[in-house]
Amino acid sequence: MNTLYSIEGKVAVITGAAGVLGGSIARHFAAEGAIVAALVHREEQVSEVLASLGPNAVAYACNVLDTDSLETIAAEIVARLGRVDILVNVAGGNVPGATIMPNQHFYEMKTEDWQKVLDLNLNGTVFPTRVFARFFAAQQEGCILNISSMAAYDALSRVAGYGAAKSAVSNFTRWLAAEMATKYGEKIRVNALAPGFFIGKQNRAALLNPDGTLTERSVKVLAKTPMKRFGDITELNGAAQFLCSPAASFITGVVLPVDGGFSSFSGV
Repeated sequence: MNTLYSIEGKVAVITGAAGVLGGSIARHFAAEGAIVAALVHREEQVSEVLASLGPNAVAYACNVLDTDSLETIAAEIVARLGRVDILVNVAGGNVPGATIMPNQHFYEMKTEDWQKVLDLNLNGTVFPTRVFARFFAAQQEGCILNISSMAAYDALSRVAGYGAAKSAVSNFTRWLAAEMATKYGEKIRVNALAPGFFIGKQNRAALLNPDGTLTERSVKVLAKTPMKRFGDITELNGAAQFLCSPAASFITGVVLPVDGGFSSFSGV
């Protein structure tokens, strides 16, 4: 094994670990020898996630917007596993009510839907980070990986709230990278991934017709993607591991696109 990219033996807390993206990263980290502490949203998801991760994992049901619950679980993880080395903030997603379709009006959107998508994506990243960052500060070592989006690079149609929230996640990532390194040392790093277009549960109907053919939106996406395809969710795993490994020891404050070239191509 190339130890430069190794995360073997590292304790990695992963939020949203019952989801498609969080589950994929959690399984990959476990396969690479990390000790995964998976945070899921509902109690009934715990046993299923544990079964997918193997014997060196723990899992907890946790609302990432409930700071009291986060504090309790963080203390349990440290008491049980001794320390935390990595925090991957995956919990997030779109909220349908904050999506503005072509036949809808922005000014008719409910403010509570806007608040929900901001809370889920921005505070769902900030609150766990706030709890676990104190352990990194005490250790003077640790790695935080957030999940941004292509919607933070360019203003994509429809996803008004999601794009605003993910833009804030990118900004928070850069701010926190400087904050942690200057106050607590160079061995605390904060980065983010910005996934391009991957077909998952939330966006399947927007990207594929019922018969499996491309929607009009998909045609536009692929026209601006030099690789001319959607990503496979597992293609995020290597980038996540790299940013959490010693190979990225001089990288902090970066938002790394994993997008098939979408962010670099104007379409012309």
